Amino acid sequence: MPKFEVSKDDLERLVGKSFSVEEWEDLFLYAKCELDDVWEHEGRIYFKADAKDTNRPDLWSAEGIARQVKWALGIRRGLPKYEVEKSDVTVYVDEKLRDIRPYGVYAIVEGLSLDDEALKQMINLQEKVALTFGRRRSEVAIGVFDFDKVKPPIYYRAASPEEKFIPLGFEEELTLREILEKHEKGKEYGHLIKDKPYYPLLMDSEGNVLSMPPVINSELTGRVTENTKNVFVDITGWDLEKIMLALSVVVTALAERGGKIRSVRVVYRDFEIRTPDLSPKEFEVELDYIKGLTGIELSNEEIKELLERMMYEVELEDGKARLKYPSFRNDLMHPRDVLEDVLIAYGYNEIEPEEPELAVQGKGSDFTDFINAIRDLMVGFGLQEVMTFNLTNREVQFTKMRIEDGEIVEIENPISMKWSALRSWIIPSLMEFLSQNTHEEYPQRLFEVGKATVINEKAETKTRSEDRLAIVLAHPRVTFTEAKEILEGLMRHLGFEYEIEEVEHPSFISGRSGKILVGGREIGIIGEIHPQVLENWGMEVPVAAFEVYLRPLYRGSFL
Repeated sequence: MPKFEVSKDDLERLVGKSFSVEEWEDLFLYAKCELDDVWEHEGRIYFKADAKDTNRPDLWSAEGIARQVKWALGIRRGLPKYEVEKSDVTVYVDEKLRDIRPYGVYAIVEGLSLDDEALKQMINLQEKVALTFGRRRSEVAIGVFDFDKVKPPIYYRAASPEEKFIPLGFEEELTLREILEKHEKGKEYGHLIKDKPYYPLLMDSEGNVLSMPPVINSELTGRVTENTKNVFVDITGWDLEKIMLALSVVVTALAERGGKIRSVRVVYRDFEIRTPDLSPKEFEVELDYIKGLTGIELSNEEIKELLERMMYEVELEDGKARLKYPSFRNDLMHPRDVLEDVLIAYGYNEIEPEEPELAVQGKGSDFTDFINAIRDLMVGFGLQEVMTFNLTNREVQFTKMRIEDGEIVEIENPISMKWSALRSWIIPSLMEFLSQNTHEEYPQRLFEVGKATVINEKAETKTRSEDRLAIVLAHPRVTFTEAKEILEGLMRHLGFEYEIEEVEHPSFISGRSGKILVGGREIGIIGEIHPQVLENWGMEVPVAAFEVYLRPLYRGSFL
């Protein structure tokens, strides 16, 4: 979870009200944070905030915490509104970046008055959003520049690795390739672009470089100081919706510092947009649902008041709350998310606990103990456990695995096409993980115990969730035999006899894959990953893998 430092004075300046340290300990809870530490330096009190929600990057800075506290205390009420004026600035996006880093969104924030604390928070927010929400800049990278040094129009273009500029913190020009080899940030993030034929470059109309996303800003424009009044914000990545959200988070945080937001025209080959788009989002929830699950006696008007303190615009109609909420939030996926906000505004500490009257005592599930034993066994075999997302998409599950489109459980209205379906098998998730860690040393020996969801028309929900174990082994000399040795050890420890029957599967090399049988029934698949699949994932070393169903192995039957 993100942790970051904030100054008590800075927080209180943003809120417009002073509080004791003890009061702040409770106030942090409104922003889904805990007060992790308190210390004094040069007469000032500082807090370490521990953010508890990875889906709320808007809360990962002093501005976000202060804004949430202002609303929760009723100092402000309803939907936050930020005026966005159109600028005449245009950014042109190069079509050649389509397979390199295709999207960029931009904004201008003017009239800032930045002190040391404001600069620290600006840097902190960029780093936390790019590191956690942006998966170490692979999906979101952020640049903030002194706009007074920029001459529009601006070009986000594909550049030769031999082009030059002075990177932030250096005094001499380096080629883009040299930056990846010599600069600290180049060494850390260069793997995201180093194998591409072109490197992304952001330049103004006079040929001055602003940055090389997602690696480093330029020394000319990328150093923001207390003298900076106007900034240009640049966010790049692969998912337009995701970087639009990150842009909303950054510019509204700067607006809390008194900045005035101006939009930028962004021109792609096939379309153009104007960013940022701070239009509110909409959601609807049944009032009886909230009343029934809170366990608290709340009237409709009380629910409305609590929601307004959590930055919602609320319209009550026909037993429902029709909501508008800020563009910088992207975490509302279920009515329970709204229910959580109601309880936060009400105050968890204000709820009187009631001990349930039960005739039985709870204990851990035997199957959970079995799964934990499987995990311990895999660790004993020298594998590292990873936990990937159950949500995925058709490209990951089918296209990149050389499989024709098939049936999969899809989300009707996905927030992002990247998270548009439930996975039907786990190996593609592990291949995606490997593809994001090609810069790490080999061998990489990974496993995951997780859920896969398949279509089952006989079930009430038309789906069946299955517990599975999947492993991947990646290094230059890996073979089918190495994966089979781990499978052999697993089956021996569980006391099962098994067979491997050769099978053709598009994701595996012909003649080096087979279905795993126990008692004549299929419980999984094993093999060496097909070279085309490796190429699709950008892998340069071979991979062997297997995936097995765990429930049959636990029961010892196939019912």
